[in-house]
Amino acid sequence: MTERDGAFLLFVNGTLMRGLGLHGNLKGAEFLEEAVTAPVYRLHSIGGAHPGMFEVAEGGVPIAGELYRISPEVWRRVAAGEPAGLYKGPVRLADGRTVDGILFPRELAEGSHPDISDYGGWRAYAAGLRR
Repeated sequence: MTERDGAFLLFVNGTLMRGLGLHGNLKGAEFLEEAVTAPVYRLHSIGGAHPGMFEVAEGGVPIAGELYRISPEVWRRVAAGEPAGLYKGPVRLADGRTVDGILFPRELAEGSHPDISDYGGWRAYAAGLRR
């Protein structure tokens, strides 16, 4: 899969990650690496079911996730399976790259859903819930 065939890089930070509930929606995507965002994001737990990440000008933290190369066909399946409100947008990684990622509107997260940014990622948050 190459960028010539429409493939693109996608940063995921929630239930699409390996071993989690919606990972099957990435079937056919190529896992590249674990990745971390630049420290410019906040993360909220949306209904306890998935994370909602958005960029902030101040008070951001690095968020852990995974990087995939995906085709337009896989993206259509991923997008169809995403919970309401999530959308594809630019995500800045700690290494300076900007790739596509899955984001959530700040105005829908703040004040309505718990801020879980201090966990550094969805996987760590979910592990804390299981204890």
